[in-house]
Amino acid sequence: MPWGSTISAGRLYVVATPIGNLEDITLRALRILGEVDIVAAEDTRSAGHLFARHAVTVKELTSFFEGNEAQRADQLVERMRGGAQVAVISEAGMPGVSDPGQRLVARAVEAGIPVTVIPGASAAITAVVGSGLPTDAFAFVGFPPRDAGPRRELFGRLRALPFTLIFYESPARTAATLADLRDAFGGDRRAVVCRELTKMFEESVRGTLDELTIRYAEADPRGEVTLVVAPAGPETVAVTDVEAEVRRRLQAGEGAKEIAAAVAVLTGKPRRQIYQLALALSGKKGDG
Repeated sequence: MPWGSTISAGRLYVVATPIGNLEDITLRALRILGEVDIVAAEDTRSAGHLFARHAVTVKELTSFFEGNEAQRADQLVERMRGGAQVAVISEAGMPGVSDPGQRLVARAVEAGIPVTVIPGASAAITAVVGSGLPTDAFAFVGFPPRDAGPRRELFGRLRALPFTLIFYESPARTAATLADLRDAFGGDRRAVVCRELTKMFEESVRGTLDELTIRYAEADPRGEVTLVVAPAGPETVAVTDVEAEVRRRLQAGEGAKEIAAAVAVLTGKPRRQIYQLALALSGKKGDG
């Protein structure tokens, strides 16, 4: 079957749920959740709280989380092939956006099953709209890599992009991520740390990456965190000639390890690759 064509069968509803305040759900979403044959939920316990809060009675509730997503997606597609109406919800926000759901949508599309999205709350959109930073063009990056090396390489590739960037991050890694963003983007770049969006202790802390790095080095933020970072200005020039940059730094007296660390965050290239290039250009076997 050609990709994107549809057959007469069931339907998949991708339903946004609140990211904190349980009042942030649409009337349409509540109606759909009560009408479908199956609700596939990332967290059945939090789903139960939502249903109880709004007096929604569901016909069938099944778990759908990262650990069982592949198997459960196939099962749900088979149910929809037989005419079942299925709604998928994540623990909070829009399924498929840093949450399970994308695989199920892809399988449904491949099977010719219609997909309807019920829009609603999103931490990324909430954060960027309230940030005060440009919203004419922005990119959602999701969670940066946990490990420092890949995270710095990612930030190096993003540093010269001319639009606002949105990241999700855990409270425990926020300080390290801010420090890496500062090193890659420069300390003067504006940013906002948003936490506990729509909840009782919602807070948006604005400042430069220098200021925010210092603030959160002292204490981790509490609750779920969304970071919004300003676009690169015209003064931010992408470093595209890695060899020329390495040669320039060698001539300035920098060592291979120092060069590798600095150029990795400026270019997004692997640190080890830059280190080996610096050694080759300097004619040295190692840099202690």
